[in-house]
Amino acid sequence: MNLDPMTASERPALNLPPVDFRIRMLDGKEMIFDPVRGKYVRLTPEEWVRQHFVHYLIHDRGAPRGLVAVEPVFPYEGMPRRADVIVHDRTGTPLLMVECKAPGVAIGQAVFDQVGRYNTVVRAKYLVVTNGLTHYCWVTDRARGTHRFLDAIPPYEAL
Repeated sequence: MNLDPMTASERPALNLPPVDFRIRMLDGKEMIFDPVRGKYVRLTPEEWVRQHFVHYLIHDRGAPRGLVAVEPVFPYEGMPRRADVIVHDRTGTPLLMVECKAPGVAIGQAVFDQVGRYNTVVRAKYLVVTNGLTHYCWVTDRARGTHRFLDAIPPYEAL
């Protein structure tokens, strides 16, 4: 995870709708407001992607803000882990899990393996990996042990 702060000139345009974020400096660190967590968080390249994707899920895919969790903690092999984003159904069951990487991080097999491992616990039907520039979405069928890549991320009501 890249924890280096970003400056305004380092914020790349992403392959997601543009957003007018609330960004401010705090103790010499650039912070971005996360409307799901309701607080300012440190603006890193990965957070830049995460906030864009959260905005996309809520405003473009129709996910209810109250059913979106950002960086929820779950146990994996006895250790606490964090998913970048989990979208739940109205009963609280995870529907979609998103793994975000910084724009400069290539989406390779290691990223797919990571989200697959995490999903053994989360058990979301839909999975997404993104670096803000390239997005992959697939649907899993746990009963058959199969997955199918999708051309687009479905709207919330179709999940």
